[in-house]
Amino acid sequence: MAEQLTPFGHALAGALGAVFSNSAVYPLDTIKTRIQAGENKVTLKSGKEKHLGAFELLYKILREEGVGGYYAGYAASMLSTFSQSYAYFFAYTVVRTAYLRRLTRRASGASVQISTAMELALGALAGALAQIFTIPVSVIATRQQIGSAHLHSSRASNDERDNSFLGVAKDIVREDGITGLWAGLKPGLVLTVNPAITYGVFERIKGIVLARDGAKKLKPWTAFLVGALSKTLATVVTYPYIMAKIRLQARRHMKEGKGPQHHHKHKGAIELLAQVLKEDGVKGWYEGMETQITKAVVCQAMLFMMKDQFEHAALLLQRHGRRVVAGAVTGKV
Repeated sequence: MAEQLTPFGHALAGALGAVFSNSAVYPLDTIKTRIQAGENKVTLKSGKEKHLGAFELLYKILREEGVGGYYAGYAASMLSTFSQSYAYFFAYTVVRTAYLRRLTRRASGASVQISTAMELALGALAGALAQIFTIPVSVIATRQQIGSAHLHSSRASNDERDNSFLGVAKDIVREDGITGLWAGLKPGLVLTVNPAITYGVFERIKGIVLARDGAKKLKPWTAFLVGALSKTLATVVTYPYIMAKIRLQARRHMKEGKGPQHHHKHKGAIELLAQVLKEDGVKGWYEGMETQITKAVVCQAMLFMMKDQFEHAALLLQRHGRRVVAGAVTGKV
């Protein structure tokens, strides 16, 4: 019988895949974070304010910060990606397995199947647990991505802030207290519905396509396209909260007529969204969404293409770990 991945193995495969795909598109991640945090605004010579698009911001970062500006907060971001993905996949596998065993016992060993509604609920629960334990690293990574721009700007040339992982963590605790490390947790918990929407839309479209073609299984690229469409729709629905979460974590939202050194701290996502609506209209809620969707779709494509390789790598690491443990127990290591 072929060796199966344990919950740890499934979590490791998912985390490795997430780190690989997010590393490949990290400059896009930096761009979308700065746009979502409102750090893409420049004042023209005429005094008029302009919102830079993704390509304009890419050029601005290269000109002012060099290539390194694209990778501000990279280590913290990858740690955040790995820990969130690992925590999510591990929690989901454990919770789902426990629930399935409970169903099996109730059915006296008969074959059972988890309903779609319960799959979504289990996914949301796993996402919530992952958010609670890993959001501090995400907050630090976001601050590093934003902080790099100010450290390199002429207006902040005298700023001696430490933009390292520990330096940013100390700044957050000093400015906002220990709870500052959990900034954006509430919208983060709300956003656990994003995968649920993605999954629900995917299953709905999948059913329509299969019924039309009279097939039992989607073709690989059809599955990817349906998945990309599902993720796009979920992102459109939840994007205002995605933007709010980033701004709460960045703790920066410039007041009209003020410089970046003047920060307004919001009580929560609703207040922030109300201010953005007042200042920029509904379009302000969706600024940077195209970059978010592009990043999500590209990441999904890479995960789709490399899924088997990541699971194989996780299986090898799982076997190696067992050998190390066995060797330690027998005194051979």
